[in-house]
Amino acid sequence: MGEPITMGSEGLEVPNEPILPFIEGDGIGPDIWAAAVRVFDAAVEKAYGGDRKVDWHEVLAGQKAFDATGTWLPDETVEAFSTYLVGIKGPLTTPVGGGIRSLNVALRQILDLYACVRPVRWFEGVPSPVKDPGAVDMVIFRENTEDVYAGKELEEGTEDVKKLLEFLEAEFGWDIRPDSGIGIKPVSVTGSKRLIRAAIRYALANGRESVTLVHKGNIMKFTEGAFRSWGYDLVREEFSDVAVSWEDSGGDAGDKLLVQDVIADAMLQQVLTRPGNYDVIATTNLNGDYLSDALAAQVGGIGIAPGGNINYDTGVAIFEATHGTAPKYAGQDKVNPGSVILSGEMMFRYLGWNEAADRIIKGIEGAIAAKTVTYDFARLTDDATEVKTSEFGDAIISHM
Repeated sequence: MGEPITMGSEGLEVPNEPILPFIEGDGIGPDIWAAAVRVFDAAVEKAYGGDRKVDWHEVLAGQKAFDATGTWLPDETVEAFSTYLVGIKGPLTTPVGGGIRSLNVALRQILDLYACVRPVRWFEGVPSPVKDPGAVDMVIFRENTEDVYAGKELEEGTEDVKKLLEFLEAEFGWDIRPDSGIGIKPVSVTGSKRLIRAAIRYALANGRESVTLVHKGNIMKFTEGAFRSWGYDLVREEFSDVAVSWEDSGGDAGDKLLVQDVIADAMLQQVLTRPGNYDVIATTNLNGDYLSDALAAQVGGIGIAPGGNINYDTGVAIFEATHGTAPKYAGQDKVNPGSVILSGEMMFRYLGWNEAADRIIKGIEGAIAAKTVTYDFARLTDDATEVKTSEFGDAIISHM
């Protein structure tokens, strides 16, 4: 019988049989989840010999939830993640333009999962468009609740947007075209500092050398520029004994963690030309979205890019496949399940089950080295054996 994870004064308290909620996902979600859950259970069994196991608890969201309950995100699903603290999900349907709100964004905002954490590394043998993908080894901390993703938008032509345009012109003299839609970009001290704090703590705990604040503060001075300034303030206020900013050190951090900053557009060049110079990245929401997908492309694509949405204060965390639902491949047992599997690896490390996480990494490295891969890698790899989603899961387990 499973037990819930709890949050104690020293962090997460994880029983030997934790209840972990999962959302299977839409489109290819059932295919990749079926492979992933077998990998997870095998890793736990091999690591702990039956002393630990996971009590998986399915909750609904997306199309499956709508078909069963008439709502895209049932209250019971949100309550389950809030109660059991840690879980995992597949991709969910989100239409472009009109229609339902992004379920992924809704979960992050309702549960205040302020840190989107995206490790980016290369597995030897994975096809890549760059000459030295092995130089990429970064962890992105993307602020998850603010910026233009906050959903504070008014549609062009509505009475509400007309009121706002009139107010902005009357109060601030802002001359905005009357046929404009308007979106608000909130960036707060609270949201910025807690995200940067989490990035610095992660860097210190994992022996990383630097944290880079990525922003567009040369243009958006009071939002993105403020993000940078508040980050440097935080280093002085809370981490002066173990970290130093570029402003205060000129780049010579000695034996301390270096906290530096780079303009967002320059950073997109730097990760291509000098990826070895960067380690942990802390950035605002939209920048983080662009940067994490761009980096994923350098190491094999978003199909194997893991991610987690975490509130380090409450302990609530949802790990997720970072790609879309790919409905044209649904039910074909064809696509790469690597993203959700590696997100599970992240989840086990978050729980402190490092031995199970290590088994997953060993299995993936072994399967890829043996060139036993799904179609996305097989078509770009000489002498590869193309396998189905389920068979790739088998290959990972056999190499643990």
